[in-house]
Amino acid sequence: MCLATVYKESDDTVICRNVSKILVEGDKLIIRDIMGDEKTVEGKILMVDLANSIVKLQCD
Repeated sequence: MCLATVYKESDDTVICRNVSKILVEGDKLIIRDIMGDEKTVEGKILMVDLANSIVKLQCD
């Protein structure tokens, strides 16, 4: 199983760990971890590194 860590691009702070799914709804991203907990942020995906399980977001 490939799980990702989602970072805020501007300062590399961790938004969420063990992310299994990211849903895009307009300018909102719904981030779901392996426990089913969800976090919603406004922004956009800047980069996905599948080899290193990293996702970087530009957040408003």
